[in-house]
Amino acid sequence: MKLLRYGTPGQEKPGMMDEHGVIRDLSGHVDDIAGGVLSDESLKALAALDAASLPAVDSTSRIGPCVGHVGKFICVGLNYADHAAESGMDVPPEPVLFFKATSAITGPNDDVIIPKTSEKTDWEVELGIVIGKEARYVSEIDAMSHVAGYCVVNDLSERAFQIERAGQWVKGKSADTFGPIGPWMVTRDEIADPQNLSMFLEVDGHRYQNGSTRTMVYGVQHLVHYISQFMSLQPGDIISTGTPPGVGMGQNPQTYLKPGQTMRLGIEGLGEQSQTTVAYSSG
Repeated sequence: MKLLRYGTPGQEKPGMMDEHGVIRDLSGHVDDIAGGVLSDESLKALAALDAASLPAVDSTSRIGPCVGHVGKFICVGLNYADHAAESGMDVPPEPVLFFKATSAITGPNDDVIIPKTSEKTDWEVELGIVIGKEARYVSEIDAMSHVAGYCVVNDLSERAFQIERAGQWVKGKSADTFGPIGPWMVTRDEIADPQNLSMFLEVDGHRYQNGSTRTMVYGVQHLVHYISQFMSLQPGDIISTGTPPGVGMGQNPQTYLKPGQTMRLGIEGLGEQSQTTVAYSSG
């Protein structure tokens, strides 16, 4: 099942994508794709609905972030062996965790704003895990039962802010529009193996990232278990699991985003995103 949110920013409504690619309105059944709606019981009830009987949504409607009211946006650094190598860093002995501000979250096809004074805005296609049930000190064996589904994340990063400004990575990760999620959340039952998904990212038609979740150092199951040892995970929390090689920082010479460029990215079975970069404007 593919669940999504559509409409103007801040006023998104819940929806699902039917088997024919038509968005169906879920407003008569749930208030939002968020919180308790992500539980196994709620997802089963939604899956049992006759999609054809639900109101069709205008195909020109904006697609918003696929999950609403995200409490935590947790990111995992250097979680692909081949990306760690291109970054000139060792594979970490434990997952590297940092946060992305939830104010960075935006729709999958919304414009990406290059931050004021930025010269090193970079791209990162990532597999996102959406938590569906509270996880606290969960075992690795039980970890997957806490996952509602998966989505595409573009973990945009300003490398100078991230690396050169004497602080935690969060400074380079949290600018407004630096967290496109969606186009939809695919429930976990539809993804047989999250550790075997191809993924890509292009800028202006040039493919920079062409990887697979097979090269993740720490997989989905371990990450949910591991993170729950340090904090509780709540329904609607998102874990962005790291990126394969091909980021702008790893190019020779290094290549960064400029206003007026178009990114296209996607993950097998989870859909695609497309964003245009625009300059920051105080207006």
